[in-house]
Amino acid sequence: MIKPSEILYFWFQENSQEQWFGKTSEFDEEIRRRYLEITYKARRGDLEHWSQSPDSTLALIILIDQFSRNLFRNSPMSWSADPYCLEITKQALTMHYDDFLNNYQRAFMYLPLMHSESLEDQDRCVELVKKTLDNGIDFNKDNYNAAVRHRYIIARFGRFPHRNEVLGRNSTPEEIEFLKEPNSSF
Repeated sequence: MIKPSEILYFWFQENSQEQWFGKTSEFDEEIRRRYLEITYKARRGDLEHWSQSPDSTLALIILIDQFSRNLFRNSPMSWSADPYCLEITKQALTMHYDDFLNNYQRAFMYLPLMHSESLEDQDRCVELVKKTLDNGIDFNKDNYNAAVRHRYIIARFGRFPHRNEVLGRNSTPEEIEFLKEPNSSF
C-alpha cells in the first residue's frame, strides 16, 4: 500500500514547479502508472483516515486535487471530486494543519480553495496565500498572483469559463470574448 510519505516525496522531491504546473503527457502518464489506483481510492473516500495529520492530509489533497487534474485532463472528472477535496481542505485549515507545513506545501493545501467556483473560497485563498509572501520566495509571489487571478475570474463570472466546454455549460458572449485573451485558462 502506498503511504502518504511516498506521495509527498514524489510531489516535492522528485518533481518541481515545472511538472506541477506544466501540462505534459509524460508527467500525466507517470502519475497514471504509479498512482491511478490510489487516486481512485482517495476520490471515493477510502483514504479518509489520512486526514488525521498535516502531512497525510496534504498527501490526500494532492491525490484528489492535483493528480485528478493530471489523470483526467480535459474531462469532467478533473473537477468532479473538488467538493470533497474542498471539504478536506477546510477541515485541515480548521485544525491549523497549514501551520505545520512549509510554504510550498501550504500552496498545495490552499489550491482546492483556488480551484473553487465560490467567491468566499477565493477570498479565503487570497488571504491565506498573502500570508506566505513575507519570505521573498518567487514561488510565493507567483502563487499569490495566481490566487488573485483566479479570484478575479470568479468575481467577474461566478465560475471558470475555461471549464464550460468540458462540463457542457453554455458560455456567455462575455465569457467567449474573455477566453480569447491570454492567460484566460489554467
